[in-house]
Amino acid sequence: MISKELVLQKDYLKDAPISTIYFGGGTPSLLEARELELILDTIHRHYAVSLKEVTIETNPDDLHEQKIQELKLLGFDRLSIGVQSFNDEVLKFYNRAHNSKESISSIEKARAYGFTKMSIDLMYGFPSEDHMIWKSDLAQAILLDPGHISSYCLSIEEDTALGRWTKKGTFAPATEDFAAEQFELLQSELGQAGYIQYEISNFGKEDDFAVHNTNYWRGTPYLGVGPSAHSFDGKSRQSNISNNGKYIRSLRESQVPYTLETLSAQDLTNEYILTSLRTVWGVDLQVLQNRHNIDLEGEKRLEIDQFINQKMMVKQGDFLILSPQGKLLADYIAEKLFV
Repeated sequence: MISKELVLQKDYLKDAPISTIYFGGGTPSLLEARELELILDTIHRHYAVSLKEVTIETNPDDLHEQKIQELKLLGFDRLSIGVQSFNDEVLKFYNRAHNSKESISSIEKARAYGFTKMSIDLMYGFPSEDHMIWKSDLAQAILLDPGHISSYCLSIEEDTALGRWTKKGTFAPATEDFAAEQFELLQSELGQAGYIQYEISNFGKEDDFAVHNTNYWRGTPYLGVGPSAHSFDGKSRQSNISNNGKYIRSLRESQVPYTLETLSAQDLTNEYILTSLRTVWGVDLQVLQNRHNIDLEGEKRLEIDQFINQKMMVKQGDFLILSPQGKLLADYIAEKLFV
């Protein structure tokens, strides 16, 4: 069905060349080689392709030798591995199928089979008495030396087991201060190891920033396919329905089941502020002036001066860039700069 949607959506990007392909949003590594090959072949047959990066998300327990070889032969050149933690007790709590030994082995095997571009996911904010588990996770990640590390705070959703346990009082999530301390440890430890925090949650060595994600943060149009996938053409956002059954039935009738949100000039401006402020490059005031007709310094002078005086932000030429401490409040700062 993914291939069918790709055919139906072939005009969405208006012949703009595709520079990156990203398989994510679930566990795409569970797909068999022939299924992955069909999707990739459909893209090459129906789209203008000039690839710089082809990524697949995978779990450590999926990366056995045959799978790694298949992915390499299919043309994947980057792996995003959902490690989450190198502590087995934490992994059990997260209900992960793999253990720390499998995580380490999967990275070493992938490297042995020629994958030079790898990212690992780590999760912080696990409640504990101190930061020793998190420090140990960071030390192990640095020792393995992947080119890229993504890290996200544990979030509690209402309709999950953690959400229900929290509501019942049987689970006490980490405090905001505790999570903030772990974020600061993340910044300092990875920074000392040579990683650049080029986006709030993403750290890369000099030549290992994710091309796909960087394009997204810089507002490049993209097409997403599959249930719950989102697309952006530069003017509107398209969201596929989440229900798998309805998604399949619609495609059988050659219809793509989505809702469309047309973005106003104000929406596009604020989205640019939100996404660019999260990056190491920051908000380009000239882009706002030339592309959005917004004089942000004129309209938000008080707010900008306040954040600079509070050492939350710096101004470098025509760019507004968050400081390390400002990154803790990125969404709040962006909201204050919205027009």
